Amino acid sequence: MTETELNALLAGITPANEAARAAAHAHWASLAKPLGGLGRLETMLEDAAALTGSAELDLSRRVVVVLCADNGVVAQGVSQTGQEVTRAVAENLAMRRTSVCQMARTAHCDVLPVDMGMAGEPVPGVRSCRIAAGTADFTQGPAMSRAEAVQAVGEGIALARELAEDGYRLIATGEMGIGNTTTSSAVAAVLLGQPVELMTGRGAGLSDEGLARKVDAICRGILKNEPDPEDPLDVLSKLGGFDIAGLCGVFLGGALAGVPVLADGFISGVAALCAVRLCPAAEKAVFASHCSAEPAARIVLEALGKAPIITAGLHLGEGTGAVASIPLWDMALAVYGGCYSFAEGGIAPYTPQC
Repeated sequence: MTETELNALLAGITPANEAARAAAHAHWASLAKPLGGLGRLETMLEDAAALTGSAELDLSRRVVVVLCADNGVVAQGVSQTGQEVTRAVAENLAMRRTSVCQMARTAHCDVLPVDMGMAGEPVPGVRSCRIAAGTADFTQGPAMSRAEAVQAVGEGIALARELAEDGYRLIATGEMGIGNTTTSSAVAAVLLGQPVELMTGRGAGLSDEGLARKVDAICRGILKNEPDPEDPLDVLSKLGGFDIAGLCGVFLGGALAGVPVLADGFISGVAALCAVRLCPAAEKAVFASHCSAEPAARIVLEALGKAPIITAGLHLGEGTGAVASIPLWDMALAVYGGCYSFAEGGIAPYTPQC
């Protein structure tokens, strides 16, 4: 995909359908329960109606896409483990053995592991959308070319649209890539104009010394590359990862296809931020599942104007937080579609008192 083709696609993303949102709100108000009694579970479905264009919601087919990629910046000692762990987890995703696979089974959710750019040979059973065998070390220069960033975003868009065509009506996002909290912190710090120290956490459990190396690597990467905060593709290409760029595309593709996309944690939240910076109307497809324990996660959600429905200190990755929220969608839909109305119950409707 070229940048011109990408911009043409983004021009086709329309604003949310406010009539459908109002219809969903009216339906909630007709049910025999306190007005707004289910809080964000109600507004979540109203937002979904505004995205899909209909107050009739069927989200029974769902999938978590786990985008896997390696990051050259791990050479700077920013993580506990080496790139070989990305591949090992991808292999176990293919065998449906990882944490998110067990949770997805419970949530009646399919799992699709995707290779966006892992080091080494392709992993059998992992869908290939590979851009390259990992990014470059951004302390030495750009992580990827601008064309590669566009290509990765395009792969994510195509993936989301294909899943929609296959009948999936809810897409959860996940990722796997050693070093990707470093790339996410770097991208978020630049896009939000925040200090690197504020936006950088311990990832999978760095020591104080490791955290200092991580902060230093990000600062050096920003200084070396001078990314333009007004140009999301410039920031993505210079500091990001193929997983973040691909997830950015998944959010954009969800907006194009009218399919809700569940942001998992910090990394997919940063990808959603990139998507919204590229096309503000894509905000309608972004649904926050939980607030990660990464220190900058809440800052990113606030920048997106999104409120999580789970706050449980999760920081596992793989899409586990997004999948953990799916049963709450099911319960909200059960009430939305099955609860009796005030009229059916012979109860006078509640009216707003304030």
